[in-house]
Amino acid sequence: MIIPFIAADLREINPSVLAYIGDSVYELYSRCHVSERTASNSGKMHKVNVKYVSAASQAKAVNALMDELSEEELEYFKRGRNSNSPTMSKNASPVDYMNATGFEALLGFLFLDNKEERLDYIIQKSFEVIDSE
Repeated sequence: MIIPFIAADLREINPSVLAYIGDSVYELYSRCHVSERTASNSGKMHKVNVKYVSAASQAKAVNALMDELSEEELEYFKRGRNSNSPTMSKNASPVDYMNATGFEALLGFLFLDNKEERLDYIIQKSFEVIDSE
């Protein structure tokens, strides 16, 4: 796995950078998840993938996982959630968008801190929550 060096102390990284990294990591995992279940043409797979990467779905997943987060993970989630984003989603409520940003920041932290097992667990649990809808 490629782990870029961004900062010696991950607390120094801007939460929007963590969310940016986390978004791409989650996108890759979700595309693999969809590909395993729906081997089809890319257009159909994209439509299925939207279910996983939407702010509303991410917010629902992180809310379901909140009790399982460590204090450190919760800290990174809150940093991402509370960051001042210059944009807002057109398709999600502001609360869902903020929670989804926090979720992505958490995933970015786990990826950059090389906590692969924990990252896998949280993403797989989020898929379970989303799939149960």
